[in-house]
Amino acid sequence: MKTTIFSFLLLAGLIFAGCSNKHPKIGFLVHSFESPRWQNDQKYFVDAVKQMGGVPLVKVADNNAEMQLEQAKGLINQGVKVLVVIPVNQATAAKIVNAAHEKGIQVIAYDRLINNCRLDYYVSTDNVRVGEIQAAYLSKVKPKGNYALIGGPPNDNNSRMLYIGQLNILQPLVERKEIKIAFRQFANHWTTDEGYRLAKDGLDSVANKLDAIICANDAMAIGAIKALKERGLEGKVAVAGQDADAPNIQQIMKGNQSVTVFKRIKTMASTAAELAVHLAKKEPAEPYLSTISNGERLVPSYLVDAVAVNEGNIEMTFVAEGN
Repeated sequence: MKTTIFSFLLLAGLIFAGCSNKHPKIGFLVHSFESPRWQNDQKYFVDAVKQMGGVPLVKVADNNAEMQLEQAKGLINQGVKVLVVIPVNQATAAKIVNAAHEKGIQVIAYDRLINNCRLDYYVSTDNVRVGEIQAAYLSKVKPKGNYALIGGPPNDNNSRMLYIGQLNILQPLVERKEIKIAFRQFANHWTTDEGYRLAKDGLDSVANKLDAIICANDAMAIGAIKALKERGLEGKVAVAGQDADAPNIQQIMKGNQSVTVFKRIKTMASTAAELAVHLAKKEPAEPYLSTISNGERLVPSYLVDAVAVNEGNIEMTFVAEGN
């Protein structure tokens, strides 16, 4: 009788393990929904995981790094096979990677790199290239004059990469004295309020004599446009952002924003989902083409192309992607 019970339990365990491998749980940790684009990232990721037979489990940390760590531990205890993380803080998120590795769980950083740990994979856009696209477009629209650079939070590696890309284009123009970077500040958060606050500071610093403002994302660009409107300067100062948020597309059509950079969010989310499910099922994944240093190792990386969106190509870019 004991042998029969043991055999039954063993068979049940094998069946459960087989189902677990066939329909693996995939954790997706989102930093916040502070910008409209992140809800799209979540939707595309969840849809792609389900389509491949996985079970997506999503947690949103509302920009609280300690909460995100606890959410990660909770998902680990729920039996996720892979964690995909948009980190609140790219330094402290190393604790998430370490906690996952203790249980043999691989971690994919999504959009934002996680630094100083043995991160397994990174899926994003080439953020240096995004900064270059922003600066190259505005330098054609405003080849001379005063520029303001409003960066993202300094604890986000993407902020630094964007800034490097912008300077790759702008520094030669500065050296030729064609433009002047009259104001540069990094924000506390990727928010409209921060864009508004810093745009006002930038305008005050040069008595409203700004010709161009490059914002690290579209949420901050909306704040900058608000500051410009209060001073009767909307449409007169060139503004760049990134993410191709719907409100910013509307501002481009009104002539108040010059350009945004469209990250192919659907492609990026699907790439992360496919990689996660293949890893969970121990199946071969598409080979990575790049590596990026996170201070600890060269992280295998999948980087999706970005494209400038302006009034002339909205339908060919933003709309064509299904937005």
